[in-house]
Amino acid sequence: MPQVPPERLAEMAAAAEDSGLDELWVWEDCFFSGSAVSAATILARTERLRVGIGVMPVPLRNVALTAMEVAALARLYPGRVTPGFGHGVQEWMGQVGARVESPLTLFREQLTALRALLGGEKVTAAGRYVHLDRVALEWPPATVPQLVAAATGPKTLRLSGEIADATILTARTSPEQLRAARKLVAEGREKAGRIGPPRIIANLLTVTGPDATKRLAATQRANSSAQSVHPAEAGVAGDAHAIADAVRRWADAGADTVILEPAVDDPDLVGFVRFVGEQVRPLLT
Repeated sequence: MPQVPPERLAEMAAAAEDSGLDELWVWEDCFFSGSAVSAATILARTERLRVGIGVMPVPLRNVALTAMEVAALARLYPGRVTPGFGHGVQEWMGQVGARVESPLTLFREQLTALRALLGGEKVTAAGRYVHLDRVALEWPPATVPQLVAAATGPKTLRLSGEIADATILTARTSPEQLRAARKLVAEGREKAGRIGPPRIIANLLTVTGPDATKRLAATQRANSSAQSVHPAEAGVAGDAHAIADAVRRWADAGADTVILEPAVDDPDLVGFVRFVGEQVRPLLT
């Protein structure tokens, strides 16, 4: 969670790797820690753990800088980093003067240019937002990592199918909504002539311990707004068996990867990580 101070990242990384987890995901919320630095810190402190970034807001960065950061991570830790990208919270983008008139256009331009740069191409672009003049990375990665797009609305879900390798959904997504989202991503892939089924990454709000059910409901209410309600069925509260059962439901609905997202008020995030690795994961193998 972004509320974890940078000086605790090493502790979180050790808990994840020692408990047997496959991946640890970091966020980039304004105005917490930068995700590239957080990911690099975790990767440097571990040997096999994969790190996902979910997600970098594209309006915050010039695409050349994003390419430089992702390329460095991919070269230093090949096969261990999955970078994700999104529109960013529009209110926050407005606070820093980065809000754009057409987030979809920016998203398409950024990810298209980013993939080309990471692929070692010399890129010239004169788009609405992305402007590059014969830009090429000096140190492109040997293999371009999978690019993940965050999406909620139908237009962005279809676009993610067109231009991204995977789509990440928020913890406000119920299994029914996940099925609908997967169909829209598949439509985008078909439009772009891409082969194979979509890859869906789903966040699952997860609460355990005393008063888990009450804390889950409180977190869902706090996550809701007039524009986006957190459905009651989008989340799980209970012990390891209840959480493992929920992971299976989300997988049955079409999730290829399920990220267990703790509540913001979780009193012991390191303990949560160890609980997931030591108690939940063995029930799913």
